[in-house]
Amino acid sequence: MSDKPQDNICPPDKIVFDADRGEYICTETGEVIEERIIDQGPEWRAFTPEEKEKRSRVGGPLNQTIHDRGLSTLIDWKDKDAIGRNLDPKRRLEVLRWRKWQIRARIQSSIDRNLAQAMNELERISNLLGLPKSVKDEAALIYRKAVEKGLVRGRSIESVVAASIYASCRRIKIARTLDEIAQYTKANRKEVARCYRLLLRELNVEVPVSDPKDYVTRIGSLLGLSGATMKLAAEILEKAKNAGLTAGKDPAGLAAAAIYIAALMNDERRTQKEIAQVAGVTEVTVRNRYKELIQELKIEIQNQ
Repeated sequence: MSDKPQDNICPPDKIVFDADRGEYICTETGEVIEERIIDQGPEWRAFTPEEKEKRSRVGGPLNQTIHDRGLSTLIDWKDKDAIGRNLDPKRRLEVLRWRKWQIRARIQSSIDRNLAQAMNELERISNLLGLPKSVKDEAALIYRKAVEKGLVRGRSIESVVAASIYASCRRIKIARTLDEIAQYTKANRKEVARCYRLLLRELNVEVPVSDPKDYVTRIGSLLGLSGATMKLAAEILEKAKNAGLTAGKDPAGLAAAAIYIAALMNDERRTQKEIAQVAGVTEVTVRNRYKELIQELKIEIQNQ
């Protein structure tokens, strides 16, 4: 008997599936091509989205930003029964006791407690920075690997979480500086940077080199600049990269200088102080990068 539903003797268009018997049968020869086929679909049928949602018994997808990945159940706080009626006071106290034990059962080991605290911290920092879900999921995976390797022991959870978020932003090319992330933690920038280097070294996390162009859209949007100005700033940075001017320079400072030049050229003037504050760099950095770019690229700015 063949392992495949198609055989050299039976043409493919003559092979049918008998759902009742779980067999592939050739209608021409009557041969059973394959038997005992397991039906991977549900045992119920649904004709509307409402019916499908009501009858489906599977849960949601795994969520890396929850300490148990969302596999455990939760007792709701609504204090209502299955019909929707309010529970009487005696039953409400009983459900409250169930809920307490259920919460305790979810967090049993020290690793669970560590992850629960870390995921709450990750959610808080990510929301303050306005980061997308992809960054949060990647940061959660990096942190879980750090816990498995024992890198969090003896270090601040907050610092390792912040370092994981920064590594995730670098991997997904979301423009956020280390100073921006560190300002929302109690740990200082130096401690977060130390944890970041530790993650790269011990977990072999591959992080691409920061591209100054990744910062252009964010800085330009915060300054209220037009798309034409941001496009011109990206073109200036591309020329600078081809000329070898970006090596070893802070990408945020280069992006700020390019935006300053593009804003002057398109008559959307912004001061160096304004741009420096938004980019998270000093005015001196913007001024120095500005001078290098206009001298090396021979950019002429009218009515400066």
